[in-house]
Amino acid sequence: MGAPRPAEPPSEDLARLAALHGVATSYRPAPDRTVAASATAVTLALAALGVDATTPKAVRAALAARERELGERLLPPTVVGWDTRTPAALAALPEGTRLHVVTEQGGTRASADHLPPGVHEVTATAPDGRTARAHLIVAPAGLPAPPGRSYGLLVQLYSLLSRRSWGMGDLTDLGELAGWAGRALGAGFVQVNPLHAAVPGPPTDPSPYRPSSRRFPDPVHLRIEDVPEFAYVDDQGRVRALLERAGRLREAVLEKGALIDRDAVWEAKREALELVHRVPLGPGRRAAYDDFRTGQGRALEDHATWCALAEVHGADWHRWPAPLRDPRSPGTARARRELADRVDFHSRLVWLTDAQLTAAQRAAREAGMPVGIVHDLAVGVHPGGADAWAQQEYFAAGMSVGAPPDAFNARGQDWGLPPWRPDRLAGSGYAPFRALLRGLFRYAGALRVDHVMGLFRLWWVPEGHPPTEGTYVRYDAEAMLAVLVLEASRAGATVIGEDLGTVEPGVREALRERGVYGTSVLWFERDWDGDRRPLPPDAWRADCLATATTHDLPPTAARLSGEHVELRDGLGLLTRPAAEERAEAAADTAEWRELFVRLGLMEAGASEEAEIRAVHRYLLRTPARMVGLWLPDGVGDRRPQNLPGTWDQYPNWRLPIADARGRPVTLEELTASARLRALMEVLRG
Repeated sequence: MGAPRPAEPPSEDLARLAALHGVATSYRPAPDRTVAASATAVTLALAALGVDATTPKAVRAALAARERELGERLLPPTVVGWDTRTPAALAALPEGTRLHVVTEQGGTRASADHLPPGVHEVTATAPDGRTARAHLIVAPAGLPAPPGRSYGLLVQLYSLLSRRSWGMGDLTDLGELAGWAGRALGAGFVQVNPLHAAVPGPPTDPSPYRPSSRRFPDPVHLRIEDVPEFAYVDDQGRVRALLERAGRLREAVLEKGALIDRDAVWEAKREALELVHRVPLGPGRRAAYDDFRTGQGRALEDHATWCALAEVHGADWHRWPAPLRDPRSPGTARARRELADRVDFHSRLVWLTDAQLTAAQRAAREAGMPVGIVHDLAVGVHPGGADAWAQQEYFAAGMSVGAPPDAFNARGQDWGLPPWRPDRLAGSGYAPFRALLRGLFRYAGALRVDHVMGLFRLWWVPEGHPPTEGTYVRYDAEAMLAVLVLEASRAGATVIGEDLGTVEPGVREALRERGVYGTSVLWFERDWDGDRRPLPPDAWRADCLATATTHDLPPTAARLSGEHVELRDGLGLLTRPAAEERAEAAADTAEWRELFVRLGLMEAGASEEAEIRAVHRYLLRTPARMVGLWLPDGVGDRRPQNLPGTWDQYPNWRLPIADARGRPVTLEELTASARLRALMEVLRG
């Protein structure tokens, strides 16, 4: 058999149609290389946008319709204005066009000049009688920099067990860590993994980056004893039994070397919360809960309804009885009434979790942290989860987000996350994105946006096709950024974009212009356009969070020793001979060690602890306004929290923080660790 034939490229008409809908027909994995998308990928992406391009005749008809639509319309569905300047789309209207603006605050204007920040509604009437109505997003020109320069801790919350947690780290542990780091060490922030609601199991997907909902948090993070009603549970025998069970879960991890068992933790906490739910709320608490439900509106009702239905019909709404697959159907309304107690139960869990998240941020700020808790926004949601069910009209059916083939993964990636439809987002004035951000900023001093390049474009992979047969689909980056800046400014919060890896030209510049920070990881900071040697500290960008590692990378001790290569070799993940990988890793760290010695950050032949301190002294030499310490680095942990490319071969997202010997370290031990304190003193200095 011969080699497979290359995929057929799009025709000229199909390429024109695709361009008018933001669907790419090629991409550039490197500056000197262009790869054409297949006609199939382009056709299927257009289909997911409601455009029929299955035949040449259909393509011609759709192209004519789109050109006519764009030629006749006065305004796009959403218009963006920055600060007090007149939006470009409004300035380009025909002379004599009348405007009527209804502001978010309820006022009316005959002009779009000097509007307050917000999402307004504008109606334009042209002299020829044409009219158009559009959403008008007015955002500050950019976000201000956070006050001063700060350093902080990066941690996966589940991995941070205390002597009081129920087998995994919880929100009270987070507040305790922030209070200690702020008061005792002068830290400015604590960054955590996404705390979004997970798709329930068992087994629950342990990855925090494939949640059921990004809009609402997961009650598995609750500290049960801090729920006020828990003290009034009548059945004290069951309470004692649950506390003993929690102790066994905790000791299994801390003393017996077991992995974190999220499902077992949730089972125990759910039983406790069922008891709590039977305790009547006091008048003040009831009023606060009612206000919360009213304020969250239909979004919370939908989320709680999905949770209640999932208890009956399973966690994938695609397999539910047909009437229940539609959140607005009479059948769903009837089921919501029948399951009213369970809907209330899940609504109350969101309220309780929101309160503890808010308390953690309050503890951080009261400890003197200028930023506080940095929360993480995952790039998407599980296709069977609550958000995908409740917001079906905003998701592209039959598509999944991923990444094209690159130097690190020749097969590309499929993340199994349905993408938002850019046309539906624009038509709604980006309502679901606004609501999502507003919910997260309730308790965040800053927000890390995972794969921030997704504000500009996403790689869409058609269902049933490999990632190599995908294509990029563009979003209105100006509108997405305007919403992000608007909501962050309202909350007084900082935004950090995860912009690692391949980034198309112009993205980092656009983010910088709007005050969105980037992410810089030491080992990747080289002069890639020059001699490819480590980038001198004064050549780093200032508007970033600078770190030595992340949750997807080896801890610093493992990288310095080369153990990360041995780990991947033992799991069969290397794509080259192990000797080559070892040699390359050793050469890489040798260059950095040489630089550290030359800069006087350590002596040649320094100990591991001294080398890790040198790494962080180097980060302080850069102009980066935020410097982060991966908390496991403070005690010599060797194990990455997540090893990309593995599923059941490695315990991703289930490891407690451990010392250099692999012994789990509690929160109490962390705060008493001389090694961690010495490293923090480097940052403090």
